[in-house]
Amino acid sequence: MKKVSILATHGTIATTVSGPMDVFFLAGRLWNSIYEEPMTPFFDVEIISEKEGPVKCLNNVFITPHRAIVDVPETDLIIISSITSRDRIPKYRPETIRWLKQQHHRGASIASVCTGAFLLAETGLLDGKSATTHWGFIDLFRRRYPRVNLCPEKVITDEGNLYCAGALSAGIDLSVYLVEKYCGHEVAIQCSKALMHDMGRKTQAPYSVLQFQKKHTDEAVLAAQHWLETNYSEAVEMNSVARAHGMSRRTFERRFKRATGDTPLCYLQKIRVEAAKKMIETKSATFEEICYRTGYENAGHFREIFKKHTGLLPGRYELNFRCER
Repeated sequence: MKKVSILATHGTIATTVSGPMDVFFLAGRLWNSIYEEPMTPFFDVEIISEKEGPVKCLNNVFITPHRAIVDVPETDLIIISSITSRDRIPKYRPETIRWLKQQHHRGASIASVCTGAFLLAETGLLDGKSATTHWGFIDLFRRRYPRVNLCPEKVITDEGNLYCAGALSAGIDLSVYLVEKYCGHEVAIQCSKALMHDMGRKTQAPYSVLQFQKKHTDEAVLAAQHWLETNYSEAVEMNSVARAHGMSRRTFERRFKRATGDTPLCYLQKIRVEAAKKMIETKSATFEEICYRTGYENAGHFREIFKKHTGLLPGRYELNFRCER
Protein backbone atom coordinates (compact mmCIF):
# COMPACT_ATOMS: atom_id res chain seq x y z
CA MET A 1 0.00 0.00 0.00
CA LYS A 2 1.06 3.59 -0.64
CA LYS A 3 1.73 5.62 2.47
CA VAL A 4 -0.15 8.95 2.56
CA SER A 5 0.75 11.60 5.14
CA ILE A 6 -1.71 14.48 5.55
CA LEU A 7 -0.01 17.49 7.11
CA ALA A 8 -2.44 19.32 9.41
CA THR A 9 -1.16 22.83 10.05
CA HIS A 10 -2.23 25.14 12.89
CA GLY A 11 -5.31 27.12 11.91
CA THR A 12 -6.18 24.82 9.02
CA ILE A 13 -9.70 24.26 7.69
CA ALA A 14 -10.65 20.87 9.13
CA THR A 15 -12.19 19.55 5.89
CA THR A 16 -8.89 19.97 4.04
CA VAL A 17 -7.51 17.37 6.44
CA SER A 18 -10.48 15.06 6.95
CA GLY A 19 -11.75 15.17 3.34
CA PRO A 20 -8.59 13.81 1.70
CA MET A 21 -8.11 11.36 4.55
CA ASP A 22 -11.57 9.90 4.02
CA VAL A 23 -11.07 9.57 0.24
CA PHE A 24 -7.78 7.71 0.57
CA PHE A 25 -8.96 5.59 3.50
CA LEU A 26 -12.20 4.58 1.75
CA ALA A 27 -10.58 3.72 -1.60
CA GLY A 28 -11.06 -0.02 -1.94
CA ARG A 29 -13.23 -0.12 1.19
CA LEU A 30 -16.53 1.77 0.76
CA TRP A 31 -17.41 0.46 -2.71
CA ASN A 32 -16.48 -3.07 -1.66
CA SER A 33 -18.58 -2.79 1.48
CA ILE A 34 -21.63 -1.65 -0.52
CA TYR A 35 -21.30 -4.69 -2.79
CA GLU A 36 -20.33 -7.05 0.06
CA GLU A 37 -16.95 -7.78 -1.50
CA PRO A 38 -13.64 -8.30 0.35
CA MET A 39 -11.90 -5.07 1.38
CA THR A 40 -8.95 -4.11 -0.82
CA PRO A 41 -7.45 -0.98 0.77
CA PHE A 42 -4.89 0.83 -1.36
CA PHE A 43 -3.51 3.44 1.05
CA ASP A 44 -2.04 3.55 4.53
CA VAL A 45 -3.15 7.06 5.49
CA GLU A 46 -2.31 9.08 8.59
CA ILE A 47 -2.44 12.66 9.84
CA ILE A 48 0.83 14.29 10.78
CA SER A 49 1.67 17.65 12.34
CA GLU A 50 4.58 20.07 12.48
CA LYS A 51 5.12 19.36 16.17
CA GLU A 52 3.67 17.00 18.78
CA GLY A 53 0.22 17.60 20.19
CA PRO A 54 -3.26 18.43 18.88
CA VAL A 55 -3.75 20.86 16.00
CA LYS A 56 -6.34 23.60 16.44
CA CYS A 57 -8.36 24.20 13.27
CA LEU A 58 -9.83 27.50 12.13
CA ASN A 59 -13.28 26.46 13.45
CA ASN A 60 -11.78 25.69 16.91
CA VAL A 61 -12.03 21.92 16.36
CA PHE A 62 -8.92 20.04 17.51
CA ILE A 63 -7.37 17.27 15.42
CA THR A 64 -5.09 14.76 17.12
CA PRO A 65 -2.40 13.69 14.62
CA HIS A 66 -0.99 10.21 14.53
CA ARG A 67 2.55 11.58 14.75
CA ALA A 68 4.77 14.61 14.17
CA ILE A 69 6.92 15.07 11.06
CA VAL A 70 10.09 14.21 13.02
CA ASP A 71 8.66 10.71 13.40
CA VAL A 72 7.99 10.27 9.67
CA PRO A 73 11.30 9.23 8.05
CA GLU A 74 9.70 8.51 4.68
CA THR A 75 6.36 8.50 2.92
CA ASP A 76 4.97 8.21 -0.60
CA LEU A 77 2.56 11.15 -0.71
CA ILE A 78 2.22 14.27 1.43
CA ILE A 79 -1.00 16.30 1.41
CA ILE A 80 -0.58 19.85 2.78
CA SER A 81 -3.84 21.14 4.24
CA SER A 82 -5.00 24.75 3.99
CA ILE A 83 -3.04 27.49 5.72
CA THR A 84 -5.12 29.82 7.96
CA SER A 85 -6.79 33.03 6.62
CA ARG A 86 -5.87 35.87 4.23
CA ASP A 87 -4.45 38.21 6.85
CA ARG A 88 -2.62 35.55 8.79
CA ILE A 89 -0.56 33.57 6.30
CA PRO A 90 2.19 32.51 8.73
CA LYS A 91 5.93 32.51 8.62
CA TYR A 92 6.72 28.85 8.19
CA ARG A 93 8.78 26.69 10.49
CA PRO A 94 12.22 26.03 8.93
CA GLU A 95 11.99 22.43 10.14
CA THR A 96 8.82 21.91 8.10
CA ILE A 97 10.38 23.39 4.96
CA ARG A 98 13.46 21.17 5.36
CA TRP A 99 11.33 18.07 5.95
CA LEU A 100 9.19 18.68 2.86
CA LYS A 101 12.27 19.18 0.67
CA GLN A 102 13.95 16.09 2.10
CA GLN A 103 10.87 13.94 1.49
CA HIS A 104 10.58 15.24 -2.06
CA HIS A 105 14.27 14.50 -2.65
CA ARG A 106 13.66 10.95 -1.41
CA GLY A 107 10.90 10.48 -3.97
CA ALA A 108 7.73 11.54 -2.19
CA SER A 109 5.05 13.38 -4.13
CA ILE A 110 3.63 16.51 -2.48
CA ALA A 111 0.15 17.94 -2.97
CA SER A 112 -1.42 21.08 -1.52
CA VAL A 113 -5.07 21.89 -0.87
CA CYS A 114 -6.36 25.46 -1.05
CA THR A 115 -3.88 27.88 0.61
CA GLY A 116 -1.59 24.97 1.41
CA ALA A 117 0.00 26.04 -1.88
CA PHE A 118 1.69 28.86 0.05
CA LEU A 119 3.62 26.36 2.15
CA LEU A 120 4.49 24.26 -0.89
CA ALA A 121 5.68 27.38 -2.74
CA GLU A 122 7.77 28.38 0.29
CA THR A 123 9.96 25.31 -0.29
CA GLY A 124 10.97 26.62 -3.73
CA LEU A 125 9.89 23.34 -5.31
CA LEU A 126 7.20 25.13 -7.34
CA ASP A 127 9.56 27.70 -8.86
CA GLY A 128 9.11 27.62 -12.63
CA LYS A 129 6.22 25.18 -12.29
CA SER A 130 2.44 25.53 -12.47
CA ALA A 131 0.30 25.80 -9.36
CA THR A 132 -3.15 26.85 -8.25
CA THR A 133 -4.74 28.05 -5.03
CA HIS A 134 -8.04 29.48 -3.80
CA TRP A 135 -9.27 32.24 -6.12
CA GLY A 136 -9.51 34.69 -3.23
CA PHE A 137 -5.76 34.51 -2.57
CA ILE A 138 -4.47 34.93 -6.12
CA ASP A 139 -3.00 38.42 -5.76
CA LEU A 140 -1.32 37.63 -2.45
CA PHE A 141 0.20 34.43 -3.85
CA ARG A 142 1.54 36.19 -6.93
CA ARG A 143 3.17 38.91 -4.84
CA ARG A 144 4.84 36.39 -2.55
CA TYR A 145 5.87 33.81 -5.16
CA PRO A 146 6.45 35.52 -8.52
CA ARG A 147 8.56 32.61 -9.78
CA VAL A 148 5.60 30.23 -9.67
CA ASN A 149 3.41 29.94 -12.75
CA LEU A 150 0.07 30.46 -11.02
CA CYS A 151 -2.94 29.11 -12.95
CA PRO A 152 -5.84 30.36 -10.81
CA GLU A 153 -8.49 29.19 -13.25
CA LYS A 154 -7.54 25.54 -12.70
CA VAL A 155 -9.05 23.25 -10.07
CA ILE A 156 -5.96 20.99 -10.14
CA THR A 157 -2.41 21.40 -11.40
CA ASP A 158 -0.15 18.40 -12.01
CA GLU A 159 3.64 18.70 -12.26
CA GLY A 160 4.34 14.99 -12.11
CA ASN A 161 5.11 14.76 -8.40
CA LEU A 162 3.84 18.17 -7.28
CA TYR A 163 0.11 18.83 -7.23
CA CYS A 164 -2.16 21.70 -6.16
CA ALA A 165 -5.91 21.97 -5.66
CA GLY A 166 -7.80 25.24 -5.78
CA ALA A 167 -10.02 25.36 -2.69
CA LEU A 168 -11.65 23.38 0.11
CA SER A 169 -13.86 21.07 -1.96
CA ALA A 170 -11.14 20.83 -4.61
CA GLY A 171 -9.22 18.79 -2.05
CA ILE A 172 -11.71 16.01 -2.76
CA ASP A 173 -11.23 16.50 -6.51
CA LEU A 174 -7.48 16.22 -6.03
CA SER A 175 -7.76 13.15 -3.79
CA VAL A 176 -9.93 11.30 -6.33
CA TYR A 177 -7.55 12.45 -9.07
CA LEU A 178 -4.61 10.95 -7.16
CA VAL A 179 -6.55 7.74 -6.49
CA GLU A 180 -6.85 7.45 -10.26
CA LYS A 181 -3.11 8.12 -10.71
CA TYR A 182 -2.16 5.42 -8.21
CA CYS A 183 -4.97 2.89 -8.61
CA GLY A 184 -6.47 3.36 -12.06
CA HIS A 185 -9.65 4.77 -13.56
CA GLU A 186 -12.00 2.04 -12.36
CA VAL A 187 -11.12 2.52 -8.69
CA ALA A 188 -11.42 6.30 -9.06
CA ILE A 189 -14.91 5.92 -10.58
CA GLN A 190 -15.90 3.63 -7.74
CA CYS A 191 -14.73 6.24 -5.22
CA SER A 192 -16.54 9.00 -7.06
CA LYS A 193 -19.83 7.08 -7.23
CA ALA A 194 -19.68 5.85 -3.65
CA LEU A 195 -18.95 9.37 -2.38
CA MET A 196 -21.43 10.99 -4.82
CA HIS A 197 -18.67 13.25 -6.07
CA ASP A 198 -18.45 14.60 -9.63
CA MET A 199 -15.17 13.77 -11.32
CA GLY A 200 -13.50 15.92 -13.92
CA ARG A 201 -14.01 19.50 -12.72
CA LYS A 202 -11.43 21.57 -14.58
CA THR A 203 -11.95 25.22 -13.68
CA GLN A 204 -12.58 27.42 -10.65
CA ALA A 205 -14.00 30.18 -12.82
CA PRO A 206 -17.72 29.56 -12.08
CA TYR A 207 -17.09 29.85 -8.35
CA SER A 208 -14.77 32.84 -8.26
CA VAL A 209 -15.76 36.45 -7.81
CA LEU A 210 -13.72 38.47 -10.27
CA GLN A 211 -11.06 40.49 -8.47
CA PHE A 212 -10.53 44.16 -9.30
CA GLN A 213 -7.04 45.44 -8.56
CA LYS A 214 -7.12 48.78 -6.75
CA LYS A 215 -3.99 48.53 -4.67
CA HIS A 216 -2.07 51.01 -6.79
CA THR A 217 -1.29 54.73 -6.69
CA ASP A 218 -2.47 55.93 -10.11
CA GLU A 219 -5.29 58.26 -9.08
CA ALA A 220 -6.47 58.86 -12.66
CA VAL A 221 -6.82 55.11 -13.25
CA LEU A 222 -8.65 54.70 -9.91
CA ALA A 223 -11.08 57.40 -11.02
CA ALA A 224 -11.56 55.63 -14.37
CA GLN A 225 -12.18 52.33 -12.58
CA HIS A 226 -14.84 53.95 -10.43
CA TRP A 227 -16.46 55.49 -13.51
CA LEU A 228 -16.58 52.14 -15.33
CA GLU A 229 -18.02 50.38 -12.26
CA THR A 230 -20.72 53.04 -12.00
CA ASN A 231 -21.58 53.36 -15.70
CA TYR A 232 -21.07 49.83 -17.05
CA SER A 233 -24.68 49.56 -18.22
CA GLU A 234 -24.22 52.44 -20.65
CA ALA A 235 -22.65 52.38 -24.10
CA VAL A 236 -19.02 52.92 -23.10
CA GLU A 237 -16.64 54.55 -25.59
CA MET A 238 -13.05 54.16 -24.38
CA ASN A 239 -11.73 57.18 -26.26
CA SER A 240 -14.19 59.35 -24.34
CA VAL A 241 -13.29 57.68 -21.04
CA ALA A 242 -9.60 58.32 -21.70
CA ARG A 243 -10.16 62.00 -22.54
CA ALA A 244 -12.40 62.48 -19.51
CA HIS A 245 -9.51 61.33 -17.32
CA GLY A 246 -6.87 63.49 -19.02
CA MET A 247 -5.17 60.90 -21.22
CA SER A 248 -4.89 59.81 -24.81
CA ARG A 249 -6.35 56.38 -25.61
CA ARG A 250 -2.87 54.83 -25.89
CA THR A 251 -1.65 56.34 -22.62
CA PHE A 252 -4.89 55.37 -20.87
CA GLU A 253 -4.63 51.73 -21.95
CA ARG A 254 -0.95 51.53 -20.99
CA ARG A 255 -1.44 53.05 -17.54
CA PHE A 256 -4.64 51.09 -16.88
CA LYS A 257 -2.99 47.78 -17.77
CA ARG A 258 0.08 48.58 -15.66
CA ALA A 259 -2.04 49.53 -12.63
CA THR A 260 -4.75 46.85 -12.74
CA GLY A 261 -3.34 44.00 -14.81
CA ASP A 262 -6.28 44.28 -17.22
CA THR A 263 -6.98 46.30 -20.32
CA PRO A 264 -9.87 48.78 -19.88
CA LEU A 265 -12.06 46.63 -22.15
CA CYS A 266 -11.35 43.44 -20.20
CA TYR A 267 -12.01 45.30 -16.96
CA LEU A 268 -15.37 46.49 -18.29
CA GLN A 269 -16.23 42.95 -19.40
CA LYS A 270 -15.48 41.61 -15.91
CA ILE A 271 -17.69 44.25 -14.29
CA ARG A 272 -20.55 43.38 -16.62
CA VAL A 273 -20.11 39.62 -16.09
CA GLU A 274 -20.19 40.06 -12.31
CA ALA A 275 -23.38 42.10 -12.61
CA ALA A 276 -24.91 39.46 -14.89
CA LYS A 277 -23.98 36.66 -12.48
CA LYS A 278 -25.85 38.35 -9.63
CA MET A 279 -28.94 38.81 -11.82
CA ILE A 280 -28.82 35.19 -12.96
CA GLU A 281 -28.40 33.94 -9.38
CA THR A 282 -31.56 35.75 -8.29
CA LYS A 283 -33.39 35.05 -11.57
CA SER A 284 -34.54 38.65 -11.71
CA ALA A 285 -34.68 38.82 -15.52
CA THR A 286 -34.36 36.88 -18.77
CA PHE A 287 -30.90 36.62 -20.26
CA GLU A 288 -31.88 39.06 -23.01
CA GLU A 289 -32.93 41.57 -20.36
CA ILE A 290 -29.70 40.94 -18.46
CA CYS A 291 -27.72 41.66 -21.62
CA TYR A 292 -29.47 44.99 -22.02
CA ARG A 293 -29.01 45.91 -18.36
CA THR A 294 -25.29 45.19 -18.54
CA GLY A 295 -24.68 47.22 -21.68
CA TYR A 296 -24.89 44.60 -24.44
CA GLU A 297 -27.30 44.48 -27.36
CA ASN A 298 -26.06 41.21 -28.87
CA ALA A 299 -26.96 38.28 -26.58
CA GLY A 300 -24.83 35.83 -28.57
CA HIS A 301 -21.75 38.02 -28.16
CA PHE A 302 -22.33 38.38 -24.42
CA ARG A 303 -22.76 34.60 -24.06
CA GLU A 304 -19.23 34.20 -25.43
CA ILE A 305 -17.87 36.82 -23.04
CA PHE A 306 -19.73 35.24 -20.11
CA LYS A 307 -18.28 31.82 -20.87
CA LYS A 308 -14.79 33.28 -21.30
CA HIS A 309 -14.84 34.68 -17.74
CA THR A 310 -16.86 31.99 -15.93
CA GLY A 311 -16.14 28.80 -17.86
CA LEU A 312 -19.89 28.20 -18.25
CA LEU A 313 -22.61 29.29 -20.61
CA PRO A 314 -25.30 31.39 -18.88
CA GLY A 315 -27.85 28.55 -18.93
CA ARG A 316 -25.48 26.18 -17.15
CA TYR A 317 -24.51 28.89 -14.68
CA GLU A 318 -28.20 29.40 -13.91
CA LEU A 319 -28.73 25.68 -13.26
CA ASN A 320 -25.78 25.63 -10.87
CA PHE A 321 -26.31 28.84 -8.94
CA ARG A 322 -29.78 30.30 -9.30
CA CYS A 323 -31.93 30.88 -6.22
CA GLU A 324 -34.95 28.58 -6.11
CA ARG A 325 -37.00 30.64 -3.63
